[in-house]
Amino acid sequence: MKLSDFKYKLPEKLVAQFPAEKRDRSRLMVLNREQQTIEQRVFKDIVDYFEKGDCLVLNETKVFPARLMGTKDKTDAQVEIFLLRELENGLWEVLVRPARKVRVGNRLSVNDKLYCDVIDNTVSGGRVVRFNYIGDFFEIIDKIGQSPLPPYINREPEQLDKQRYQTVYSRVRGAVAAPTAGLHFTKPLLKKIEQKGVKITPIILHLGLGSFRPVVVEDLSRHKMDSEYFEVTQATADIINQTRKEGGRVFTVGTSTTRALETAVTSEGWTKPAKGWTDKFIFPPYEFKITDGMITNFHLPSSTLLILVCALAGRDFVFKAYRKAIREKYNFYSYGDAMLIV
Repeated sequence: MKLSDFKYKLPEKLVAQFPAEKRDRSRLMVLNREQQTIEQRVFKDIVDYFEKGDCLVLNETKVFPARLMGTKDKTDAQVEIFLLRELENGLWEVLVRPARKVRVGNRLSVNDKLYCDVIDNTVSGGRVVRFNYIGDFFEIIDKIGQSPLPPYINREPEQLDKQRYQTVYSRVRGAVAAPTAGLHFTKPLLKKIEQKGVKITPIILHLGLGSFRPVVVEDLSRHKMDSEYFEVTQATADIINQTRKEGGRVFTVGTSTTRALETAVTSEGWTKPAKGWTDKFIFPPYEFKITDGMITNFHLPSSTLLILVCALAGRDFVFKAYRKAIREKYNFYSYGDAMLIV
């Protein structure tokens, strides 16, 4: 399949600018692959689709407020500094805007407790900077940083976003984009799912800006994903393998969880403990080794996320669902409504 097979037109008004008033009250579209049926529910009803013995795998990554506003030395020009990943203590890969005005040797001041020196350029157009600070780096960032909202949310971040652009089970800091399928869950809803006899187990995959990077090659086999750090523990691998041996289904929450699990696979097709970097790009035709079902959001045209969803549920079926979602005025993208594929 080609990139152009995954294009569609979305009315701008359907791009959610704010989250639903309550996490689990967003809409849920349920795609049944075997019966080729589409149901419309509310997210809290998702519990009805799990059975005793199933397994639900969550991504426990935590978004940190990665967007900083600073000034350039000597000129006092405003510069946005977007933290991508820590290379070593105090040394970060960042994006800067406007990029053309920030050169190696420049000093960027955020406040009287935090500044950085630009020490290198990256091949992807970013910068490597070394931060100087007084106190704990992440405590400072938590106070002054802004939530790294996606570019299609056309507003400034608010205090609300620090809570809502974060899953209720986030634990390990490291993501600059939220695993948005998980935003719909509440702690009581997860408890309800567990009480039904579903095993809930975590992985980590720290989402980077690659989530929003467009695919630009028509031949999908030539697209290169950004590497993202992930971890699958022995305990999680054991739970998933036991579930499958006993005939249960493995549901993943989001494309990030799916990519982590489909990376950590033995040659015999079982889940193995693993940690490191993955650049796995899943596109049709792809034979899923672990994933039986997935919870996801409604994604951008021609995005790696939409392409992965089509690999799981079939391009024509997914596009039929998307056309219905547009007709029914579902909310799309990060703060939008949800889809369950069974």
